[in-house]
Amino acid sequence: MSRRTLDTEQVVDAAATLADAEGLDAVTLTRVAERLGVRQPALYRHVDSYDALIRALGLRGREILAIRLGEAAVGLAGDDAVRAMGRAWRSMVRDHPGLYAATDRYPCAGDAELEAAVERVVQVLGQALAGYGLADDDRVHAARSMRSALHGFAHLESGDGHPHPVDLDDSFDRLVDLLCAGIHQMAVVPA
Repeated sequence: MSRRTLDTEQVVDAAATLADAEGLDAVTLTRVAERLGVRQPALYRHVDSYDALIRALGLRGREILAIRLGEAAVGLAGDDAVRAMGRAWRSMVRDHPGLYAATDRYPCAGDAELEAAVERVVQVLGQALAGYGLADDDRVHAARSMRSALHGFAHLESGDGHPHPVDLDDSFDRLVDLLCAGIHQMAVVPA
């Protein structure tokens, strides 16, 4: 193999392409090195370990998700924003199944950069909920609930976890309807 100049971005790009094409379990340092036309030891100048590579993929997956959610909600408010972000979440998972799978593979707790990436997703969701007139704490609770529901549905869908023959798009629309109804209920101020 000839010598090739690499950087961390190229290594992560190659791993991301492999993960999205063949699944996260197909990502190994050997396979990434083969894709890049280098020997595996050359990767260690750019990633410390396999776990560090998976962490980088999870970080990238969260960054793409936050960007897609933010773009989907531009100019929208209330239920329209929630629906648009729900569609964007599912679309991101379909477009980047390996990167999305990586978001669950490496623990976030105690990792400031990963925790910040998760918080960015929650903040984007929370900003789009401003139109509901929620108190600040309620907006955080609603954003966390949205994240949990959308992640759970997308995770099950990507892993064939919905074996029942009922239309998945209809199920997803109903999930979003439930979220919107719940958020509206949170916004009701007791008399």
